[in-house]
Amino acid sequence: MTTPRTPTTAEELRGVGLRVTAARVALLETVRSGDHLGVEAIASGVRDRVGHISLQAVYEALHALTAAGLIRRLEPPGSPARFEGRVGDNHHHLVCRSCGVVADVDCAVGHAPCLTASDDRGFAIDEAEVIYWGLCPACSTSRSS
Repeated sequence: MTTPRTPTTAEELRGVGLRVTAARVALLETVRSGDHLGVEAIASGVRDRVGHISLQAVYEALHALTAAGLIRRLEPPGSPARFEGRVGDNHHHLVCRSCGVVADVDCAVGHAPCLTASDDRGFAIDEAEVIYWGLCPACSTSRSS
């Protein structure tokens, strides 16, 4: 029995109809290797991989990759947009009110129970965004000290 081959980043881009560029490959790999990165951190990671890239080009690539479903944009209220490579599993997030760190958390119970709204108003719901707010362990410890 053979193990299925994981597609390359370039193949993934082609698979969603996007042109393959060094900047897009570097951006997708930077987002996937990071942890809920902001635009500046992504731009820095891309520059480390391919050299100069304008912030405008980073924003355009982020928009294209998000629209294609290869990355996910999250915007906790009061925070700048962050991007992650974990897509398609309807997971949620924990956000620290003090330092702003963001962490993934799987759906609360079973298979996407949050997709059953009390009143869907005729919508065909396919995703839910839940953000849990509180203090991360480091901030909790520093406040109790």
